[in-house]
Amino acid sequence: MLQAVQTRAPTLTKPIAQDAAAQRIGSRIDVNGVTRQFGKVVVLDKLSLAIEPGEFLTLLGPSGSGKTTLLGMIAGFQPVDAGEILVDGAPVQDVPSHRRGFGMVFQNYALFPHMTVAQNVAFPLRMAGVDRAGSDRRVAEVLETLRLSDHAQKLPTQLSGGQQQRVAIGRAIVKRPRVVLMDEPLSALDRRLRESTLVEIRDLHRSLGMTVIFVTHDQGEALALSDRIAVLDAGRIVQLGTPADLYRRPANKFVAGFVGESNLIEVDVIEARNGIARVRDRAGFGFEVALGMRTVAPGPAVVLVRPERVMVVPAGTPNSLKATVVDAVFLGEILRVDIRLASGAMLQIRAMDRAHDQTPAEGDEISVAWSPSDCWVIE
Repeated sequence: MLQAVQTRAPTLTKPIAQDAAAQRIGSRIDVNGVTRQFGKVVVLDKLSLAIEPGEFLTLLGPSGSGKTTLLGMIAGFQPVDAGEILVDGAPVQDVPSHRRGFGMVFQNYALFPHMTVAQNVAFPLRMAGVDRAGSDRRVAEVLETLRLSDHAQKLPTQLSGGQQQRVAIGRAIVKRPRVVLMDEPLSALDRRLRESTLVEIRDLHRSLGMTVIFVTHDQGEALALSDRIAVLDAGRIVQLGTPADLYRRPANKFVAGFVGESNLIEVDVIEARNGIARVRDRAGFGFEVALGMRTVAPGPAVVLVRPERVMVVPAGTPNSLKATVVDAVFLGEILRVDIRLASGAMLQIRAMDRAHDQTPAEGDEISVAWSPSDCWVIE
């Protein structure tokens, strides 16, 4: 999972950002009850979604969840079988894709191999009939913003993958669209390039204020970039919220497992009152879970606790559970410890490595605990 990016890419330069941010904001997009069906297979099922002007919204889900189909319908590449799509209140499902005015960034860059960087970026302006002087000025601004000025006369084959992706982004924003659609734009990059390009996309969005709809199956990208995330499964949105909401308070086991690393413990809820639930795991060990304003009914449930919230504590600590170390893996700054509770449940601990701490060994008997506010009941 991509968490905090340690090496920040150089801050984007400002000529296009100052101009565009002062004049434009993104469009509002409303997806109202859309359905898409291939034969008898329903890919999207009466899906609704409201995207605010200037929002960075990510469609996150596994292969086959419907996220790319939804993006294609918004872009105009896929027909709408039922429902409607509105942009700033106007229906667009019958508007051809090239007339919707959206910028588009593809997974495979889709650059013209025989054109230079400058010519690739200028292509949408040329198709729109922008005069040469205006086109040259705007292309120069975009190339400077994306730190590509020194590569203007190079062909795509002379660029790195990250540079090619920046050219594709430049082409998508050169017409100053109110909406930019990005379909898995980082999936072809290696880890280091992906992290630096991720930062550049985030900075660009903040500078330009456009609405961005971003498709990915990578929850790390979604957590780092998004104002909100829509998690899709089997053609439906199973949860919509901020990255923090999805990570800390997933709606179900699917979201818990798809967004971040998860420890899931089967429990019985004994009682719930005054914002606290008392639960007992399958081995009979009890602990407490903070509920906030929620209520949960007594009976079987699942408790989520993230690996970084699990602490090794002295034996006999209140609300602690006994465990056996199964494996310990040194990952540089992170130590990952796999443990088995007395109930048989497997948990993972992820902690900062400290030179003075003794690394747990396979077979060690330990006690673990977490704060009631650091776990979450999934009914």
